Amino acid sequence: MFVRLVLWSLADSKTTVAELRRYLRDESVDAFSEVEGLRFKAWISDEATERWGAVYLWESAEAASAELPSRARELIGKDPDVVEEFDLEATVEGRNAEEELSRLGLAFEG
Repeated sequence: MFVRLVLWSLADSKTTVAELRRYLRDESVDAFSEVEGLRFKAWISDEATERWGAVYLWESAEAASAELPSRARELIGKDPDVVEEFDLEATVEGRNAEEELSRLGLAFEG
């Protein structure tokens, strides 16, 4: 398995965390649920420091090279500031992992 971490600073971008949340809710989450070879994706943010990103878990490095249904670069107006890739060493689900992981988070609250 293969992990990719992608981070942007939005301080000098064309968008905000709130606008990107709408994009997740309205478009991106559904689009990524259909990506072959993607096992998990979590979008992350810190409004106070104007940072946005994602963590991907792929079946393989080959799967991670697929074209993605993302408009994040277009909406933000630049390439990510950080792109890091790693081999996966281990995973675990917590003891109380009764809740499905899909569609959790601030983009789906309220």
